[in-house]
Amino acid sequence: MQKLTREWLRKARADLRGAHELMEARPPVYDLICFHCQQCVEKLLKAMLQELGASVPRTHDLEDLLALILPHDATLKSIRRGLKFLSAFAVDYRYPGQTATGRQAKAALRWAQRLDITVRERLA
Repeated sequence: MQKLTREWLRKARADLRGAHELMEARPPVYDLICFHCQQCVEKLLKAMLQELGASVPRTHDLEDLLALILPHDATLKSIRRGLKFLSAFAVDYRYPGQTATGRQAKAALRWAQRLDITVRERLA
């Protein structure tokens, strides 16, 4: 595995850890949990692109990143629904006007954990 791929994975793991810690806070910080889950998955997908030798674009749109990966691994098509869900938390929920719920935060954590396992298995 390339050094830069490992760095992407390390940063992704830190975002996931942060999301878990924020869920344990009282009260939980749902907006930040969702944001860190989106960031985790963004970095996981960028790690895959890095390892493939592909260009790693500066985007927060997880579906766009998946589109770059699918020609190399079509089995990842099944994660599109989760990516669409998580992409919403990249920007809008960081500003007034949108507030994440506990249900959304729990779902974001489930998707991030699932994708963390999926990507790490493929990169192992």
